[in-house]
Amino acid sequence: MLTDAYAAVDAVYRSDWGRIVATLIRLHGDFDIAEEAAQEAFAVAADQWMASGIPEHPRAWIIQTARHKIIDRIRRQKNFAEKSQSYARSEMDRVVVEPNYEKSDFPDDRLQLIFTCCHPALAPEVQVALTLRTLGGLQTDEIARAFLVPEATMAQRIVRAKKKIRDAKIPYKVPEAAEIPARVEAVLTVIYLIFNEGYAATRGPALVRGDLCGEAIRLARLVRTLMMPQPPTEATGLLALMLLHDSRRDARLDEAGDLIVLEEQDRGLWNRAQIAEALQLAEEAFRGDVGPFAIQAAIAAEHCKASRPEQTDWPRIAALYGLLEEIQNSAVVALNRAVAVAMAQGPESGLRLIENIAADLDEYHLLHAAKADLLRRAGDSPAAARSYKRALELATNDSERRYLERRLREIF
Repeated sequence: MLTDAYAAVDAVYRSDWGRIVATLIRLHGDFDIAEEAAQEAFAVAADQWMASGIPEHPRAWIIQTARHKIIDRIRRQKNFAEKSQSYARSEMDRVVVEPNYEKSDFPDDRLQLIFTCCHPALAPEVQVALTLRTLGGLQTDEIARAFLVPEATMAQRIVRAKKKIRDAKIPYKVPEAAEIPARVEAVLTVIYLIFNEGYAATRGPALVRGDLCGEAIRLARLVRTLMMPQPPTEATGLLALMLLHDSRRDARLDEAGDLIVLEEQDRGLWNRAQIAEALQLAEEAFRGDVGPFAIQAAIAAEHCKASRPEQTDWPRIAALYGLLEEIQNSAVVALNRAVAVAMAQGPESGLRLIENIAADLDEYHLLHAAKADLLRRAGDSPAAARSYKRALELATNDSERRYLERRLREIF
């Protein structure tokens, strides 16, 4: 019973944290209080579900318990009488009726939360960080990894963002149609970073968190629908990109949960129906005003078109990364281009490009893993071993670490 209760609480946290917090923010209006009440409700659930059993509707149970926590907090405040009158006129004293997220037009509290967090009054990096923390339920260190910044820096950003929303009285709503274009870039970035954390989890035994991948894809579809009949090409490109990556999910890990790299995957396990949908979306996105997501979708499409690794059009992929680097000049993009060039022209060509960005990404484990792989292909086992060891020092996911350890053993 104990194990079942804890497993149920963990499952609800992973799948519904964003929905729960978004609903509480709509009802109460304060980010910190909503998060704290949700955390308290999950703690109560861990104890009560063990004793009384798992409720029929766990998410609604958590929301209702959190609402009671908020009301108790208000009652303890000195000005309870004034606030209780205010809340009597608000939604806090109403029965929770969860909306039908699939059939209603735009009732989803999470969509409102995204656009609130991505208000132009907030700096772009703060918009993304706040939404990842509040909507995605990611921990501060997970978000810091996505931005390659110290955890303390990210914590300060999140605190400042919440204060800015409170002080500036930023509205909790989906913006008017005329406001959407100015807000959509940050929204799409948020969704993609949620997907990335699901596709390669920062920590823990599992590399893939399918709940986060599915959540990001669902939100991308919702945002794209919101902007119909002419959604921006980047919204289409992002959806295509995530569908293409997610289509390979079942082939990325073996039965032990260990990483299988792209060239070694069983392509018969790829989700061909999902790939077919995504390829059409990728082509649509690339015909428009091409942006970073459309280009990345085109790159992922090249991988998924190849029925065997040796059929991969690496020169085309390298050219696409070159285009991406022109409009999104970053060391991570340069690293990916270096790998593509290595596959197209030989490992030495890629290693020369990696040396140009090595100082910028010295704390990024994937740089050292990529460098080690190219050194291995070039026949320099001692240097490859040093790079694998450095990657192991930096990697925090158990599955990735086991993969790097296996590669390190293979070169001796």
